[in-house]
Amino acid sequence: MDQQKLRELLEGVAAGTTSIEAAVADLRLLPYEDIGFAKIDHHRALRDVLPEVVLAEGKTPAQVAEIASRLAARASKVLITRADAGCYDAVRAESPDFTYHETARAITLDRGDARKEPGVTILCGGTADLPVAEEAAVTAELMGNDVQRVYDVGVAGIHRLLDHLPALRDARAIVAVAGMEGALPSVVAGLVAVPVVAVPTSVGYGASFGGLAPLLAMLNACAAGVSVVNIDNGFGAGYLAAVINRLALSERPD
Repeated sequence: MDQQKLRELLEGVAAGTTSIEAAVADLRLLPYEDIGFAKIDHHRALRDVLPEVVLAEGKTPAQVAEIASRLAARASKVLITRADAGCYDAVRAESPDFTYHETARAITLDRGDARKEPGVTILCGGTADLPVAEEAAVTAELMGNDVQRVYDVGVAGIHRLLDHLPALRDARAIVAVAGMEGALPSVVAGLVAVPVVAVPTSVGYGASFGGLAPLLAMLNACAAGVSVVNIDNGFGAGYLAAVINRLALSERPD
């Protein structure tokens, strides 16, 4: 159950279209469902923005499909990360309403409010960073954001970034994704007055140590206002940016 489902249930009781007994039966459902290999938290979306997010890595396609179908039965939004086409085929066989985002390697279901709020901008240094950047974008979009994408604007050709400066300054939260030396978030944070979520990627030659070099560079950023997530963690960055934008919108005067 998520907040939208809870509202619909209470509105049904208020309107007389749902009996009190039926509402009590729905509310008495256990907060999690034990299906043997997994315990699905069905009340996550009552405490947070999204229902429980599924990491497909390490699971079989059949396991992912089973979890997805259980979530879809009781939530309006579902996000599955790090999923390949085989997982998507298994999920679609159980629940045809899901969508596959190939570059992001993500599977989503969105039956929620179609309205999207602006405020989140996602940058990446180069085309090789696109899978991580798109994971962040898909996550933020599912959380109700109209995401602006500014891709291939690494510091090796900084004029490409500066061309987008007016748009960057309109954002409420920015995700900056980069590998190699990881300089992009520090440069961006020195140009804007909004939070910058830095995402190091494992893109780079040997001395990048699989993303460790950009991670350390971002942790040592000289510009203020930079927070750093783990290597290749587009999901975590997109989620954080969406929460920042949501808080900013909640404080906006009517």
